[in-house]
Amino acid sequence: MDLNNMLSQLETTNAEEVEQLLRQYNRENSRIFAFDPKEEALRSKLCQNVLSVLGGQVQPSCQRTCLETLRILSRDKSVLAPVATREGMLTLGGMARLHDREEGGDNQRVSEEDTQSEEEERVVVEALKCLCNVVYNSPAAQRVSIEVQLAHGLCASLRTARTWHHEVGLFTLRLLFLLSALQADVRGILRRECHAVRLLTEVLEHILDVRWVGPYEVACPDSQALSMPAEDNERAMEALKALFNLTLSVSGEKDDHQFRLITAILRHLLMLKTETEEKTEEAHSHAVNLLNNMPASCLDVLIDVPVQGGHENYGGKNMDAIQVLIDFMGKRIDKGSNYKEGLTPVLSLLTEGSRHHREIRRFIKAQVLPPLKDVKIRPEIGTTTRNKLVRLMTHVDMGVKQTAAEFLFVLCKESVDNLLKYTGYGNAAGLLVARGLLSGGRGETQYSEDEDSDTEEYKSAKPFINPITGHVEEPMPNPIEEMTEEQKEYEAQKLVNMLDKLSRQNLIRPMGVRPDGKLAPLEETLCDLPEDNSDSDSD
Repeated sequence: MDLNNMLSQLETTNAEEVEQLLRQYNRENSRIFAFDPKEEALRSKLCQNVLSVLGGQVQPSCQRTCLETLRILSRDKSVLAPVATREGMLTLGGMARLHDREEGGDNQRVSEEDTQSEEEERVVVEALKCLCNVVYNSPAAQRVSIEVQLAHGLCASLRTARTWHHEVGLFTLRLLFLLSALQADVRGILRRECHAVRLLTEVLEHILDVRWVGPYEVACPDSQALSMPAEDNERAMEALKALFNLTLSVSGEKDDHQFRLITAILRHLLMLKTETEEKTEEAHSHAVNLLNNMPASCLDVLIDVPVQGGHENYGGKNMDAIQVLIDFMGKRIDKGSNYKEGLTPVLSLLTEGSRHHREIRRFIKAQVLPPLKDVKIRPEIGTTTRNKLVRLMTHVDMGVKQTAAEFLFVLCKESVDNLLKYTGYGNAAGLLVARGLLSGGRGETQYSEDEDSDTEEYKSAKPFINPITGHVEEPMPNPIEEMTEEQKEYEAQKLVNMLDKLSRQNLIRPMGVRPDGKLAPLEETLCDLPEDNSDSDSD
């Protein structure tokens, strides 16, 4: 369709003919995502004309067609100037039933309680889709959304979540997620003025059909309720993403009760499945991300469910949710890719849970670091979870290797000796350097005094374990055993000369360990040696 011809017709035809023209345009461009740069000015003018039509008295079917056109045009960032204005955002907000329409429109506030026809609901959905595109693609629209208080309108809509049809709820939550992700100022407004964290928590309760049986305990779902419908899962994930944004930085805003409620709901979500394994894993991934925002002191809610009961070996605590997280971690490790986004969040969550809650640490350690028996194989070789995590300790991504090492370190109660027993010094060197623990010792966290018992197999093999590689090695022939003293001296001098040459070329640098356990240039560590008191008079 020729845009010039179309624009001239739009200015001279009635509403019915406008609708027909736009329908034709929509059919021809519904799958277009890359537009002709030469027609940018024409598409911008089309945006303005469509907004003008929406500002008048037109039927819902015409409104929906106009909004479909705007949705297609909003894929092009370069033509959004007419929409990213106060008037444009108020028009779209009014169509989405988020606030009053501007004067010059229909001037009627549409009550959420009014009965909507199917056509009117489609108008609302299309308007929400438009707003999602416009907010995502236009920084100017993001700023205007603050001015027109779009966040307040969205939160007013959250209060009516029980009456939502699926698509209205889905795109309301998605728009809230986008606003909170793209505008830091909006996050503060949503938290403090609109109480959006509480409202989103209530939305999740409704979507997941939460039934409370204790202060922070949700009733165990029956076998029929274990599978969450696809539409409920879609809305739940949008709500989780929005909550993640709003709880990302809450250091100065303490609300232990609200965080515990969220943690309890997330535990319930972890026990649910969706229609496919892939969607279940995606839902659990969002739950893990949000749990990482919860204070570590609230994570006891994951295991403290008195009504359901727990395991005697772990103080009566229920470890079902922790088992789900361990299984989730195993799947993400086995994927072998995207460790940064896919694996590190669950490792961080399990690390903090283990650091602050003894029962969680003991349960995870029993599976990840069981008592050693076979020490003839290097720690990083094999198919156990321990082997896989030890391999990650030398991963090329610094964030991945640090997170994996920290997880194992905490499981070992931050004891260097215990960590080396499971990983070997070579694999743990990076963590020990970063922590200043090259000379041994413990981390700063205080743990219970219960001792780890070694197996008889480990005790008998311990004297023969190479501390660097962490396993018993086959005896190697001594290369200097048959050398004469002159040959040994020659080889030693040769090695000294090679090291000296590399050092002078700055290819290597001799290092030592300072008294605080951190690496430093050798000359510094020699200066830091403790004073020799050998000439003291004391016996």
